[in-house]
Amino acid sequence: MEDTSHPRTFAPSHLRTLILLLAGAVAAVTTSGAQAPPVRGLTGVPALARAYEAILDARFETVPALLDHACGPAPPEACQLLEATSAWWRIQLDPFNRTRDAVFQLKVEAAIAAATAWTEREPMRAEAWFYLGAAHGSRVQWWALRGERLAAAREGKRIKNALDRALALDPGLNDAYFGLGLYHYYADVAPGILKMLRWLLLLPGGDRALGLEEMHRARRGSELVRSEVEYQLYVMYVWYEKQPERALEMLENLRAAHPHNPHFAQAIAEIQDYYVDDTVASLRTWNALLDAAQRGEVAEPGLAEATARLGIASQLDQLSEGEAGLEHLRAVIDERPAAPFGIVARAQLQLGQTYEHLGRRAEAAAAYRAAIAAADRDDPLVIVPRARAALRLLQRSPHATK
Repeated sequence: MEDTSHPRTFAPSHLRTLILLLAGAVAAVTTSGAQAPPVRGLTGVPALARAYEAILDARFETVPALLDHACGPAPPEACQLLEATSAWWRIQLDPFNRTRDAVFQLKVEAAIAAATAWTEREPMRAEAWFYLGAAHGSRVQWWALRGERLAAAREGKRIKNALDRALALDPGLNDAYFGLGLYHYYADVAPGILKMLRWLLLLPGGDRALGLEEMHRARRGSELVRSEVEYQLYVMYVWYEKQPERALEMLENLRAAHPHNPHFAQAIAEIQDYYVDDTVASLRTWNALLDAAQRGEVAEPGLAEATARLGIASQLDQLSEGEAGLEHLRAVIDERPAAPFGIVARAQLQLGQTYEHLGRRAEAAAAYRAAIAAADRDDPLVIVPRARAALRLLQRSPHATK
């Protein structure tokens, strides 16, 4: 029995990745005439990698000091990009919360401007083009998450051109194959409506096998983006390749490398539930996340605790132990945590479903009404329509609740 009262972790990531890659563009920028020789490689990688690892581990408070240390041997443009990346991963922890958007927008615009100026100063430096493509990629992800598809499409042309240029200058720059692999893969497997977008924009076709090959090349040889590659590979494997066990392999690697980030544990629990259909394993993962949150071992412990409680209650309901899950839902409702977005409305909706499964119809109806009252006005989680539909079914069925 599938519960739909909370959004799946991977859905926003899948949407923004798909749009980013179908928006990619045509040929590499070419130059003519006498030129300086290409400048290959990435500089200052060890210190940048430490900062990147801290971002993926959701240790955002440590990132400024790590970047201060990194920038010296590392180019300042790379550090500006990682500042934007840090802001982006904060958003990923609570994607429906828009309060951090303004900070991210300022940082990513600064990173794009700095990288653009760098490519103009040193057009033969491969890493300048790589960081330019990566900076545009960060902005595309945000635009796609917020539903700005046309803006994302226009941005994608710059990403593809920049990465093509980086590889033309330095074919051994394995990190750049990450973005190209994403493009080739999604341009092939995209739904019809997005293939029509590709046709309208005169974009080149894709190649599913080549895309996966390029992604794994980046995973094997990357100096900076290995964890990001694994994150996108898990999305590919669960959505399109229909290999949830491979997706779990990627996520387990991420959780082992970045145990402080609750996002990866949440994604594991959701795949175990929805795609592997292993309710017991999912319950175990949610319980482990709850314990870690209560011990303060993960970032945003209040957010992680509330999310884990909803996950635990959902699995208990599926195991016909809904009564045991009620305390978790009531704890969230009573605590009214500030994050994640819409958590109280989600808990009320799930409470109504659990009461209904327990045959406690009057309490279910009250919980559905409470979910409607608690929902955000814009309701991006679609709480209100689902709660109203559940109420209508209650009222139409025998022994309807008044």
